[in-house]
Parts: sequence; C-alpha cells; structure tokens
Amino acid sequence: MSNTVIKETMISADVLVVGAGIAGITSSVELSEIGKKVILIEKNPFIGGRVLQMNKYFPKMCPPSCGIEINLKRLRNNPGIRIFTLSEVRMIEGVEGDYTVLIEKKPRFVNDNCTSCKLCEQVCPVERKNEFNFNLNKTKAVYLPFDSAYPSSYVIDHDTCKGVSCSECVKVCSYNAIDLEEKEERFELKVGAIIWATGWSSYDAKKLIDLGFGIYPNVVTNTIFERISSPNGHTNGKIVRPSDSQQDNKLIKSFAFVQCAGSRDENHLPYCSSVCCLASMKQAHYIREQYPDAEIYLYFIDVRSPGRLEDFFTNLQTDNKVFVNRGKIARIRENKSNSNLIIEAENTLTGELITREVEMVILAVGMVPNVDGVDIINKSLDENGFIRRDNQYGIIGAGVATGPCDVSTTVKEAAGAAMMALKILGRE
Repeated sequence: MSNTVIKETMISADVLVVGAGIAGITSSVELSEIGKKVILIEKNPFIGGRVLQMNKYFPKMCPPSCGIEINLKRLRNNPGIRIFTLSEVRMIEGVEGDYTVLIEKKPRFVNDNCTSCKLCEQVCPVERKNEFNFNLNKTKAVYLPFDSAYPSSYVIDHDTCKGVSCSECVKVCSYNAIDLEEKEERFELKVGAIIWATGWSSYDAKKLIDLGFGIYPNVVTNTIFERISSPNGHTNGKIVRPSDSQQDNKLIKSFAFVQCAGSRDENHLPYCSSVCCLASMKQAHYIREQYPDAEIYLYFIDVRSPGRLEDFFTNLQTDNKVFVNRGKIARIRENKSNSNLIIEAENTLTGELITREVEMVILAVGMVPNVDGVDIINKSLDENGFIRRDNQYGIIGAGVATGPCDVSTTVKEAAGAAMMALKILGRE
C-alpha cells in the first residue's frame, strides 16, 4: 500500500485532547457541552481506551459498558467535537493560548459507507494477531476491533493486508466502503489549550525473568487475565489456562496472584501503581464465580485498599479458600509434567521460605504512562515518566498520564483538566 502523504489545510479549535480513553472522552464532552470546539485524537482505530479491555470495575463489579456507553452517547450527540482515530501528534510549537500542532493520520482503508456486514472479513485470506486481546487470538487483516467498537466500521491492518494485489474485500463490498489506495494524511491544528490523556500500558513482564512470563504459558499478567475473563474475550469469558484447550473443560483448582510484580523495585518500577491490589481482589471474584472450590493465594508486600475500598478486601478474606500471604516472590518454575507453576517465596513476617505449586499465576504488573515522541511532552515529564502537573509548557495532563489512578479518579481528574483548559482560554 502507498505511503504517500496528503497535506490538508489548517484546522482551528479551542482545545486539542490527545487520547480518547475515559479521560480524554470526559475532558472533551465537558468542554464541548459548554460551547468549546474540541479536536479529539486517538492512535487506535477505536475510542474508549483501556477501560474497554476490562471485564468489570471495582468495587461495584459492573462491566465497562456501565460508564462508557453514557459518554459515547454524549460524544456522538455533540457537534462541537471532531474525532480523528489512527492519529498521533508529531510536533507541538507555541505557547499557552497559541499552539500549532502537526498531526499524522494513518489510513483506515474503510470509509463511513461500511455497514459492518462482515462479508469482507469472511473472504479475507490473511490473519493478524489481535492486540485488543493481547495477541491471545487472531483476526483477519480486515477486522472490527470488537463488537461494540466506535467508530463501528471495519479497519484494515496495513502491515498484514496484501493490498491491491489481493482485493478480495473490495470485490465483495457492495457499498464502496473499501479504498485500498487511501493515503496517509498530515495536517496542522491551531488550538489554545492541549490536554494530554494518553493513558497507560502494563509494565513489560518479560523483564521479570525470575517470574516466568513469556517462558511459561500459565503465567499471565493482570491485564491479560481481564481479557481471559471478559465475555467479549477470546474464550468468551471462560477462565482457562493458556496451556489447555477450551474444549477440554479442565477445572482449575489453584491460582496465585503476585502483587507488586516489578513495582516498588529500583530495578524496574520504583513507584506503586495504587490500583493493582484492588484489581487482583476483583479478579479473585472472577475466579470464585467460575471455580467455587478453587484455592486462591495472594502474595503481597503491603495491601492498598483505602477508604471505602477496605470493605472489598475484608469481604474477600471471609472466603476460607482465599489465602493472603505477606511475602515476596523470589522465583517461579514450571512443573513440566503438568504445566503447573512452582512458586518460591519468602514470608517477610517470619523469614520462612515457602514453596507452593499452583495451576495458574497472575502477575499484578504496574502502570507505565504512554507518553513519548514529542519534544515538548518529553520536557514536561517527572522522574517516573508522568506529566508534571506544574510543567512550564502549559500541557495539561489527565488521567494516568499524570500518575497511576483508578477509573473514578481518572474521570474526576479529566473534568479538572477541562477546567484548567478553560482558564487558559480565558487568558487569551
């Protein structure tokens, strides 16, 4: 496919919001509903961010659709917001009240005529790894990111599609929705304020060599376990070990959660991500719903369940098959005869060395901010890579871009970011 760049004329708006997760969406709708013009850009082919990859929120244990659907409705009904997916910032120049921003937009190869009829997907001969499910399964090169994705049209992965030399998708599309020769675009924005809400990724657990992720299939991360547990995941919500076939209907009798996997560690992440303890407790509830007799072991340094969330932790401890252990995991090995995991840990209260065999291990890895590539952003970061709230360049951070936090805190901070943008606009 061609990489030719098309130039577009200057676009003006009041505020640019970078990142269309729950933080970016919240800031955008709050600003637009009081009359401000907003440009919302997202590097993925869909909006909604990490929240959509979750199974449930804590502590209410409701699905992400509970909050995201309301915000998407507000977004769709608001003409003051212009959305660009598959788009990234390449340059920012200027000062508060007068920024020029260069945007690069990758082609989707599928336009608004798409009705999601699935015919293109059915005839596509090429497969790709499904990053929405953390590469646990595959999709066709032309795909819908997930069933309720917004925008609701298909997208073509330009890295795997054979392009015009194949064109099977074009042949079956009766809506003229596919253009395999669509070009990349670059255009400039003029805005008064910038909100950076690019969210987070999980820390690379492969760097934790002693914990076996990427070596032993039944060691997974907390984010991967969310997809395994989710009804729209690759197993339709059935919790199975990656080493086992879903059709085997194998019961899992024991699980272990490893808290602070790489966090609070000067060799990896020096900070605490604050939400991992509650996330593991939430996931213990997932397990209990499907495996009422399974033993669940939770290894922690300290438990963070502040305020009203303490009840969430207290209720979990009433389960007589949940075992909470204050200990640091030294190593995880595999029992090659059954693909179980052998955990070696130190009880930090008694100094005792503990060895235990379980069938599946979930690593509670920390949150790493998604901020990179643009000079003015790189100059706005603190020692851990998050956007400083007092940075001198006027970039307004929102959500996890400024530090680890849960969904409810993210929404509050995003509303606060909108207020800060208003103050900047008021000084123009």
